[in-house]
Amino acid sequence: MKKILSLMVFVCACTLSAWADQSFFANDSQVSYTGRVEKLSDGSVRYDWIGTYFQTDFTGGKIAIKVSETGESYHNLFIDDVWVKKIHIQGKHPQVIVLAEKLSKKVHRLRLQKCTEGQYGCTTIHQFLVADKAQLRAVPAKTRMIEVYGDSYTCGYGTEGKKASEPFRIDTENCNKAYGCIIARYFDADYALIAHSGQGMVHDWGDKMQISVENMSTRFVQLFDAAQKTAYDFKVYHPDLVMINLGTNDYNPGMVPDIYQYVASYKKMIQTIRKHYGNIPILCVTPHSANGYLMASLQQLSKEVAGWSNVYFSQPMPNIVTEARDMGSDWHPNYQGQAKIAMTLIPQISAIMGWDLPIYEYKKY
Repeated sequence: MKKILSLMVFVCACTLSAWADQSFFANDSQVSYTGRVEKLSDGSVRYDWIGTYFQTDFTGGKIAIKVSETGESYHNLFIDDVWVKKIHIQGKHPQVIVLAEKLSKKVHRLRLQKCTEGQYGCTTIHQFLVADKAQLRAVPAKTRMIEVYGDSYTCGYGTEGKKASEPFRIDTENCNKAYGCIIARYFDADYALIAHSGQGMVHDWGDKMQISVENMSTRFVQLFDAAQKTAYDFKVYHPDLVMINLGTNDYNPGMVPDIYQYVASYKKMIQTIRKHYGNIPILCVTPHSANGYLMASLQQLSKEVAGWSNVYFSQPMPNIVTEARDMGSDWHPNYQGQAKIAMTLIPQISAIMGWDLPIYEYKKY
């Protein structure tokens, strides 16, 4: 048994040494982070909000990370803007995960995106490991930036489930297949998602209290989704457009808030966003599944902010998300359902922002 353990240690040591030609701390200036992250004094970087991603251009043909996780998470791995796979991360002790190897020695772009929620775990990147004499280079920010505040629809909860009646599993969640990321890709924009499944503006799904102790009104100002309640510094980035998609969970069956509780908190959220970002456009999204209570609340909100500049309201296209073809786990939209939702919002965003639509015209010869 001791010989086997010794062999395992030897193999691990050899693997680590092979990847230890050169290392960079996670907070190196040549790594670009998008979203809410905390850079620690030991050189590590941690985050838990879904959709947070980092990028770097690297040479040397290989790259790995030393990473730890308080619970578990899945990350989408992209090399040269091509999706490679989802990586499952577990373990509170730092471990080395190889992201790419045996590539050409030319410059390659790495992007790693957290596609599961903070309630399942907080990720810490400790180091980047690359080949000897390899270089890292920061990826410039895109000229457009979208920030989305939302719930499970924004998180991509169950997007990879096979049918509506299938119970949710963490491995079926993928924010990259949800409307926020789809819209960002369409407009070639960076994005940040501030979203948590089951949460409403003031009332969470299934809560017996009319006003939940924790809801998106309290959570959206935090640096972390669930790891701790540190206040977020809104100076880190400045979006061009903010989208708010909250209310489905407020008006689930059972105890619900009254219209004015919901509207007052929604107005306060808009005012807080404006305090930090200025008079940027804010699009209040009507969820495709909105019931009569939520529709009435959004109509009241629209009346009360009618004199506010740059506040807009979307309207869903009824019955476009079908159970037979457009549902993943727990009756949540799958990738196709999410794409339909995105397609209802894209024309209005184009009109609000003055962003041209890429036109793909079919020509018959």
